Amino acid sequence: MNIQQFYELCLSKKGVTEHFPFDEDTLVFKVGAKMFALSSLTQWEKGEPSVNLKCNPEKAQELRAQYDSIQPGYHMSKIHWNTIAVNKDVSDKLVKQLIDHSYELVFKSLPKKIQNVIISSN
Repeated sequence: MNIQQFYELCLSKKGVTEHFPFDEDTLVFKVGAKMFALSSLTQWEKGEPSVNLKCNPEKAQELRAQYDSIQPGYHMSKIHWNTIAVNKDVSDKLVKQLIDHSYELVFKSLPKKIQNVIISSN
């Protein structure tokens, strides 16, 4: 997976916006003003891409046990976030599934009113 594929996948989801709330390097994707994915642009440029994604706590533990490239979320809640080293032992297909999972977790945590606005937009 390259940065363009990651970027397009995240932005293809309903109600997603991109931000740089921390610095000029950390690209953050939000739905309903809540983060679901973030990544360092510098790390992509260095050929060491990683993404932080929200994850169900039980699933997060399973994934960390199964893959060397999935670690507790860097600078995030270690219970609810994973950092995935992209293009290592995790397939692009799984990375895409984990992005979808993160988006769904955050979307479902939004108030119904906001969910409905997002669903009805576009």
